[in-house]
Amino acid sequence: MIARLFLIPLVLCLLWTVYLRSKGYRIKQGQQGYIYILSFSGAILGFMTLMLWLT
Repeated sequence: MIARLFLIPLVLCLLWTVYLRSKGYRIKQGQQGYIYILSFSGAILGFMTLMLWLT
């Protein structure tokens, strides 16, 4: 499970890119979305690491 957690940000960024392209936005205009995705994924990674360390 934890070995595949790197897929979460990759899939979310891919979906965000597809969404931006479908709405006619540039990647630069959706940059804040990528920051949110990476922050969210980092929080998940930190939580999972903490849980792994505690158990």
